[in-house]
Amino acid sequence: AVHLACQSLLNRECDMALAGGVAIDASGQTGYLYQEDGVMSPDGYCRTFDAEAKGTVFGDGVGIVVLKRLSVAIADQDYIYAIIKGSAINNDGSQKVGLTAPSVTGQAAVIAAALAKAKVEPDTIQYVEAHGTGTALGDPIEIAALTKVFRSHTARKQFCAIGSVKTNIGHLDAAAGITGFIKTALALKHQQIPPSLNFQTSNPQIDFANSPFFVNTHISNWQSQVAPRRAAVSSFGMGGTNAHAILEEFPASPSKLSSSWELLLLSAKTPTALSTSINNLHQHLQEHSDLAIADVAYTLQIGRQPFDYRAMIVVQDSLTAVQSLSKLKVDDLQPIAATPPAIAFLFPGQGSQYSQMGRELYETEPTFQAEIDRCCEFLQPILQLDLRDRLYHSAADALTQTAIAQPALFTLEYALAKLWISWGIYPEAMIGHSIGEYVAACLAGVLTLEDALRLVAIRGKLMQSCAAGAMLSIALPADQVKTLLENNLTLAAVNAPKLCVVSGSHAAIETLEQQLTLKGILSRRLQTSHAFHSPQMEPIVADFISQVQQVKLSPPKLPFISNVTGTWITPTQATDPIYWGQQLRQTVQFASGLDTLLQKPNLILLEVGAGRTLSTFAKQTIASIPIFHSLRHPQEQTPDRAIMLNTLGNLWLAGVEVDWKGFHATEKRQRVPLPTYPFEHQRYWVDLHPSNVPLPQPTPELHKHSDIAQWFYVPSWKRLPLSSIADERSPQCWLIFTELQGIGQALAQRLQQLNQTVMTVSQGDRFSQIISTIR
Repeated sequence: AVHLACQSLLNRECDMALAGGVAIDASGQTGYLYQEDGVMSPDGYCRTFDAEAKGTVFGDGVGIVVLKRLSVAIADQDYIYAIIKGSAINNDGSQKVGLTAPSVTGQAAVIAAALAKAKVEPDTIQYVEAHGTGTALGDPIEIAALTKVFRSHTARKQFCAIGSVKTNIGHLDAAAGITGFIKTALALKHQQIPPSLNFQTSNPQIDFANSPFFVNTHISNWQSQVAPRRAAVSSFGMGGTNAHAILEEFPASPSKLSSSWELLLLSAKTPTALSTSINNLHQHLQEHSDLAIADVAYTLQIGRQPFDYRAMIVVQDSLTAVQSLSKLKVDDLQPIAATPPAIAFLFPGQGSQYSQMGRELYETEPTFQAEIDRCCEFLQPILQLDLRDRLYHSAADALTQTAIAQPALFTLEYALAKLWISWGIYPEAMIGHSIGEYVAACLAGVLTLEDALRLVAIRGKLMQSCAAGAMLSIALPADQVKTLLENNLTLAAVNAPKLCVVSGSHAAIETLEQQLTLKGILSRRLQTSHAFHSPQMEPIVADFISQVQQVKLSPPKLPFISNVTGTWITPTQATDPIYWGQQLRQTVQFASGLDTLLQKPNLILLEVGAGRTLSTFAKQTIASIPIFHSLRHPQEQTPDRAIMLNTLGNLWLAGVEVDWKGFHATEKRQRVPLPTYPFEHQRYWVDLHPSNVPLPQPTPELHKHSDIAQWFYVPSWKRLPLSSIADERSPQCWLIFTELQGIGQALAQRLQQLNQTVMTVSQGDRFSQIISTIR
């Protein structure tokens, strides 16, 4: 099977193959009757190559390997146990003296053919996994065939270890060869040669001392003078079909980690299976603390099928993974919804920026870095500075100027959005707050990136040129705030049902702030230098509209909410330069926009920007909808990558389909062996005649008979006239043990004449034959 699979792969008939063997006896019969000079061991031990070897022991087993062309496996970052350098099969044909007899000529031919295909010399083979059935006839012939091939190339003695897995688990019939193959692949991977058991003294017909081989009787580290390590595997069938393969170690390369935070995913079809998966991974990581947690995360993300019940954790290393898994509970877990959720991107406006925002992502995420660089390089001649210096290399107040803050926010939010999209997180709707609406318009195709950057930079410069002012956030509904608007104060934004922003001069805002304090109404001065979305912006509206008229505006390809109307923007509005002048001046209707957005069913809100300002507004509007953010709050110490991964994990928990290949597009990781799915087995075996099986009776209480006459039993026969039992009208089933005198046969014939069903048992009959007859 392995040989044919290799041929199919090399011939490009497939890209991946499963090969192996299965040998399961479902009859339930165990044990055997030993026969002298047979293939079965007299004592239940397989003593391959030993002087006491007199047969093998059969067993049940299943063995399957996954095979790929090496180049494909490397490209797919698979975990590679070993390389198959070459393989061959043949058949002894008429050279055999009998069906079960082995042949030196046939075995030597297939070994030589495999070595020739592998293009390796025999003296580079350091271990041979022999067929090794442990029979007095087979073992010497196998060594003779191997020696014949090896001696044609080298005169070295006892340089190659030899063993057989049959000494461990017996002969697994059709699964015997693949078992030895798997053992050898594992030996190459772990660079250790397992012992061949039950060996004391070599078979006198085998001259190991003058052969290239020695029986490996203890586990040994596989020291290799020449690299790479190589081994051979033999499998010889009773019908004369021989197979031989040459294996070579695969040099494992260490995983290249991209960051210190990783996302581990687990899922199952039931809560109990998920709980078992969590426990299994917890134990596995405890036992394999040397595993690269990045490879563990990659394997769980790429190599596992997602199911309805899910769990996730964000960890730094194996130790924190073990600790987090021990605390992970699934008691109240609910399955994901049948319909995948829709995602809406929320883009915050000015005031959410802070120094070093997104720096960790810039240093660790190539997609994010590339988009930041692209925007900053385009803006450099417009701003007359490198925005990256202000973002990541300047003082804390480098982003306070409006002319810098607005392009910086647009650049960050656009790069974040492109990062999310590269991970498969696509928005079905968007809403932006003030400058954030430009990010939504750009992603929707209203503006090209270059035009959007140019307008944002011009917008920031024009707004900064206006007279200075202030803005105050007030914890009151819009209708109550409007009653407070005196001294040229303006309602700049309605952010939530009970949260508004007022713009005006410094003096007017300070007066209002004092009045609110006396009334016990919560308010907070915003960190802005101007009174945005107020009459103070009027002098620049016309100039900005003229700038917008110079770029091409296209109808939106993705729906997004208008700040001006608080509902879905229309193609007419999106392509009208006057609209963008109004958007600069008029009240931001963010709360109304959220109400419109939340009319979409099965929605998840994702804030794509610095901090969690819009997430806070949204939670005040509706608390039941899932809301997530992308970057840390300026006062928070949690790394941005950990926050991003936690959000990504929560989106996956909610049923969002993540593009894991896109997630790992810029990284080189490999799959590693991890616990497989914990199938919750149920028994569906069909018992034979279950209706005829008597129900178990309660065991009577044992006690000692006081009467010694009841201590013994005497066999006796009860004689009954045949005619009184055999009634043609009610035929019965008879089991008769016959004897040599013929009485039993005569009785059987008499009963058959009376239309009775009769089975006979004669001396020498096998139990299985009798049961088959009865059935």
